[in-house]
Amino acid sequence: MRRLALCLSACLALLSAPARAATSEDEQVWLNLTAMGSIKDELVYFAEIQPRFGDGVSRIDQSLFRGAVGWKFSPTLILYQGYAHVVAPIEGGKDVNEERSFQQLNWTLGKPWGGELSSRTRLEQRWRSDGDDMGWRVREMLRYEKPLRADSDAVNALVYAEGFAALNDTDWGARNGFDQLRSFVGAEIGLPGASTLEVGYLNQLVNQRAGNMRVNHVASLTLFFRH
Repeated sequence: MRRLALCLSACLALLSAPARAATSEDEQVWLNLTAMGSIKDELVYFAEIQPRFGDGVSRIDQSLFRGAVGWKFSPTLILYQGYAHVVAPIEGGKDVNEERSFQQLNWTLGKPWGGELSSRTRLEQRWRSDGDDMGWRVREMLRYEKPLRADSDAVNALVYAEGFAALNDTDWGARNGFDQLRSFVGAEIGLPGASTLEVGYLNQLVNQRAGNMRVNHVASLTLFFRH
């Protein structure tokens, strides 16, 4: 319930934003290739590469490289420690680089309505090349998937929402409070072995530095390679 409250708080923060705030929009494509599996016994890992294309899918808007190792306490609970490197190209200027350390808790909450409900909580420590401060940010995702056919899980309907909240101000632009909200609707397609492909529409609502809002309409494709 506390995780649900965080997502609802993000929505309420959005609704309370000043009506005069300007909103910009963009069409984007995000690709994600993630490998994950067991290192030994209960020691697990994941590693991912994410190129994101923006400005009407005309250029790379951001490249993200992220990895983590974790401990599987039970079939429903995994705790990770990870690191991410993010590159944001700047046209006519120097790229902005961001380094992140993060702690992540994956938790399967249950199987309501014939599907599966899960939570992902991530606490990030962030440093950027255009400032000196460390920013703290918390992210909470609630995810639900359900087979489209009762006798097969080859194709699942998939929805999730992820709220982001900054926990402090920084000299590179982070502001305490609502940061962004991502909402996804699509499908999870089973592949040979335990691998899956997720395709669908992602709506990203971002609270920008000046208090203006940005809405990104994203065609999202994610390949999870599990072994």
